[in-house]
Amino acid sequence: MRGHSFVEKAAILAGLASSVDAFWRMPCKSRTGLARVDPLVNPGTVSPHAHVIHGSSGFGESAGYDDLMAGNCTSCEVSQDKSVYWTPSLYFRDDATGQYQLVEQVGGMLAYYLLYGDNVTAFPRDFAMIAGSTDLRNFSDYAVPDVDKSSWASTSPYNTQEFLRQAAVGFNCLNYPKNEPEGTLYRHFMPDKAYLDQNCVDGIRMELMFPSCWNETAGVTAPDGKSHMAYPDQVMTGNCPAGFDTRLVSILFETIWNTYAFKGIAGEFMFSNGDPTGYGYHGDFIMGWDEEVLQEAVATCTNPSGEIGDCAIFDIQDESVYGSCNFTLPEALVDDDVVGPMATLPGNCAVHSGPAPANAMAGAATTAKTSSAAYGTSTAKGSSAITTTSSSAIVPTLSHSAGSTIVASLGQTYVPGGVFAAVESGVAYSDSSSSTAAADAIAAVTSSATTLLTTSSASFYSTSYSTTTAISSLNEKVEVDEVVWVQEDVTITVTATATASGVARRRHLHEHQHAKKRGGHFA
Repeated sequence: MRGHSFVEKAAILAGLASSVDAFWRMPCKSRTGLARVDPLVNPGTVSPHAHVIHGSSGFGESAGYDDLMAGNCTSCEVSQDKSVYWTPSLYFRDDATGQYQLVEQVGGMLAYYLLYGDNVTAFPRDFAMIAGSTDLRNFSDYAVPDVDKSSWASTSPYNTQEFLRQAAVGFNCLNYPKNEPEGTLYRHFMPDKAYLDQNCVDGIRMELMFPSCWNETAGVTAPDGKSHMAYPDQVMTGNCPAGFDTRLVSILFETIWNTYAFKGIAGEFMFSNGDPTGYGYHGDFIMGWDEEVLQEAVATCTNPSGEIGDCAIFDIQDESVYGSCNFTLPEALVDDDVVGPMATLPGNCAVHSGPAPANAMAGAATTAKTSSAAYGTSTAKGSSAITTTSSSAIVPTLSHSAGSTIVASLGQTYVPGGVFAAVESGVAYSDSSSSTAAADAIAAVTSSATTLLTTSSASFYSTSYSTTTAISSLNEKVEVDEVVWVQEDVTITVTATATASGVARRRHLHEHQHAKKRGGHFA
């Protein structure tokens, strides 16, 4: 396509893209860092709260597109992706000690690149955006669970961006042996600890959908990180509002946290921004692709398997490369304790349980219920006794509900509340490539014996990771077992291991029967 401008090339490639919804999952199994850094909200200075950061080593307090592209590595598996993805970290406060401790992040994160709508365009140079609202602590004006999505576009207040922004936040209770995964974005708040202990034996998966409708005249970013973008009328899919006519790639973050490790211990989970409710969950994205490479991927990586290995233009890195990628901490944060145990959240971030927004409650904060002696002085620089506006968060009760199976190869469109269908990998790409959904089977590890089993249940998948983590100071050395829940019509022999701890695990059958160990250093 020599001789054409990027805009012309994008238009040509967009015209080649398949009309069938397609996607790829970008695995970022190793963190680039864990730090109080946020170049979009707090450029050039320290952020009030900590984040888990994945992507380019060019990340920093003032990082932009050029900095990311100049980074010498990325913690994501595709070397061309120098983007950065970051969200708040999750902590557990022990009632007995008043101490905060970082919850184990399981397997890094996944960034889904979803190609919804017609004429999908790659993110332009210098593009950045934010999803979610850090100060939000309530979402009580809407039904729980959501009303049927087919009525959102025509029903107030569900046809407002205010609603859609919060419907883009999800907390998926993971219980692999149950074999009935919840749908994406089914629950919009963090379940309380009693519910997590009883039901979520494989932890909680945080889900965050970013808006995909762009107002080009507003520029590639905005002072608030949001106003240049809008959600389609069903969050993931649907029609864009007037004035936001350019359909960009749809981005979905998934991050799993091992909350079950604290089963039976009295306390409370809360995010680094002082949010125990989950309503204030948020995330940031700065684009770090060569524009032409990303647009070519949009046009040609249309296999519904979602596997990056099925996209010929991607250069996939070895674990020794992405697993050792870190960004350089600012000098002011070198001694910042973001792991714990510690007396306060990193940066002495105050805890606000709502229901008023955190920024409205900041002046009315009172000392936490736990003793002041327990909270003491944090190891973070400049910290003091933590404050909170209530002893615990109050959230609704929303029982488990299995998501509907969506089969991309049959032309079905994935919507919130559905479960991605399993499809074969390795299918050659074309302008209209498709793949039959994988048939049915589960490899379940339940004992130390060799077990032969054949199953025939519905076809779907969900992603998860099993890790072994050793924490030393600010570094974690992580061995990751990738476990992608895929079902096929096969008879398999599985030798269980002691590390399964009696919990069923589904292996990545359509690509390899045995999960691979992946090493990495989380900093």
